[in-house]
Amino acid sequence: MTEDDVSTPSARASSGGEELREHEVRTRLLGLLAEVGAVTATEAASRLGYSSGLCSFHLRQLARHGHIEEAPRSGGRARPWRLKQDTPTAEGPAGDRFGDLARGLEDESWQRWLTRRDEAPAEWRHDEAFSAVAYLTPEEMSRVADAIQQTLAPYRAREQRPLARPDGARPVALITRLFPLLPHPTDDADQG
Repeated sequence: MTEDDVSTPSARASSGGEELREHEVRTRLLGLLAEVGAVTATEAASRLGYSSGLCSFHLRQLARHGHIEEAPRSGGRARPWRLKQDTPTAEGPAGDRFGDLARGLEDESWQRWLTRRDEAPAEWRHDEAFSAVAYLTPEEMSRVADAIQQTLAPYRAREQRPLARPDGARPVALITRLFPLLPHPTDDADQG
């Protein structure tokens, strides 16, 4: 079977019906993109130990299903890919699965950091994790999210513009989850 056989409309999963099945290569590609921002198939192959053709195929599959997109090019033939940037809140089971995958990758990256932080240079052996509970309206929660996005905006261009990165800059995971806390269900058995 050739790539053309897989890419024909009858054999290809459409983004409007069939779901993209979980696959080791695609999962590792999503993890790599979450970690480093943008990669070409050749860079992914070098980092993950697969062929560039295999990485290219799976990157295109992820793009067809709306999980990733082409990143801006800096000239040449290189075709970099990144996680989809302007994804509206996905609804339905497929969106939930991708959200679960993204949260799983975040958790995996966090666990890797905890177990390997001693390998980092001394100046990087700390983290800035925090948690807070605030009483907000839905509109206020949205404003807080917008404020966080605006705070990060000056740094996002560095992903695609390596020359804009100051000396010593490294990719840093920035994870924010804003969600309402639901009350704990009462235990009906104890109230009987």
